[in-house]
Amino acid sequence: MKEDEFLEIACRNEANRTILERLPELGLDDAWLVSGSLFQTVWNVATDRPLTHGIKDYDIFYYDPDTSWKAEDAVIKRGEKLFEDLGVEIEFRNQARVHLWYEEKHNVSYPPLKNSCEGIDRFLAIGNMVAIQPLGSGERRFYVPGLADMAAMHIRPNRAGNFVQERYDEKCARWKQFWPELTIEAA
Repeated sequence: MKEDEFLEIACRNEANRTILERLPELGLDDAWLVSGSLFQTVWNVATDRPLTHGIKDYDIFYYDPDTSWKAEDAVIKRGEKLFEDLGVEIEFRNQARVHLWYEEKHNVSYPPLKNSCEGIDRFLAIGNMVAIQPLGSGERRFYVPGLADMAAMHIRPNRAGNFVQERYDEKCARWKQFWPELTIEAA
């Protein structure tokens, strides 16, 4: 699968398409639509399921050196207003502040990141490592180290730093429930 095909398939999902169209309006630095809503839409097309089958939420990563909760909460509120008509759950995560809460929540250390792509590099499975960045000009930029695995519906662990066996097993079990065609490698 090539990037242009990935974009075309991901944008068949109206929420993905609209998020990519509107996201630049928030004026966030290093903002990307990432992971689940993208790879799960591709899986749904590949398995002839409804486009939003199994999609729990839509994740947006951005990078703001202001690591205060107040700043992230302001982005969340602005984003909720911008996307309220979509009727989907959207999660905004400032990648500059993930290290402040991740260890307490998941009991594994998480070093500070320098950009959003470093956060994508830490997803639990290689095939989840896909992201699209809408640029103000209407162009799209891709960060897709997991593109081949995603297209093959192949899940294998990503051992980059914060791997947690229990979380991997939990996510794989959920995905297998919705997409039994997946090939999942044990961690």
